[in-house]
Amino acid sequence: MQINFGGREIALKLVYYGPALSGKTTNLRSLHQLTTEDSRGRLMTLETRDDRTLFFDMLPLTLRSARAAGEGQPAGMTLRIKIFTVPGQVLHASTRRLVLQGADGVAFIADSQISETEHNAASFLDLRRNLKELNLSVKDLPLVIQFNKRDLDRIRSDEELAALASRGREPVFKASAVNGDGVLETFFGLLDVTWRKLDGEHQLAKLLGIPSAELLPMAGRQLGLETDVATLLSSCLGGTSHRTAEVPT
Repeated sequence: MQINFGGREIALKLVYYGPALSGKTTNLRSLHQLTTEDSRGRLMTLETRDDRTLFFDMLPLTLRSARAAGEGQPAGMTLRIKIFTVPGQVLHASTRRLVLQGADGVAFIADSQISETEHNAASFLDLRRNLKELNLSVKDLPLVIQFNKRDLDRIRSDEELAALASRGREPVFKASAVNGDGVLETFFGLLDVTWRKLDGEHQLAKLLGIPSAELLPMAGRQLGLETDVATLLSSCLGGTSHRTAEVPT
């Protein structure tokens, strides 16, 4: 997290992590399409010839407090949310660690296909290793897990995902990012757990000039959400606050 008091801006960094071709970039593209034009920045991509993201995508979303400054009170600050993806291929390990540096929250994008189970597990262990290199831990970092590609055949069953979610501490979401399903749910789930942690540590609500409980509804309105955030979050599977992250195998 970065706080610029001169520019009256708070910047959060969210990272979408996961194996190659699990749908990280597709999530960002769908999120870009599902949000209002005046709330989002330009979606930047850098891809190789085989259509895989080589470095990262960055999608800055900007939220501003609508509360006017009272007499003798400063105006609220702007919250800028920068979203990155990491390259999933094994050879880009150093780039993943670089992009992960300074992350306030992580969405792990797993592939629901049974054939990709080992790749999911390897990528999750890679996330653990890279966090350790950065003197961080999975259990201390706000994290949500998305099982993407629910529209395909031969995927993990809903019952399997529910059982997995019940064993871990992270919110788990089902998605078909190519169709836009589960994309907003995952994003707001990640924003929720990240906001709660950082607000508790740094009193962000006070800096932004809003009640703490208003951040997510305000974000929903400004991003053009057609439903309330509570409804989106209700699709979450599991998610407790006291268990260690479970490798999605």
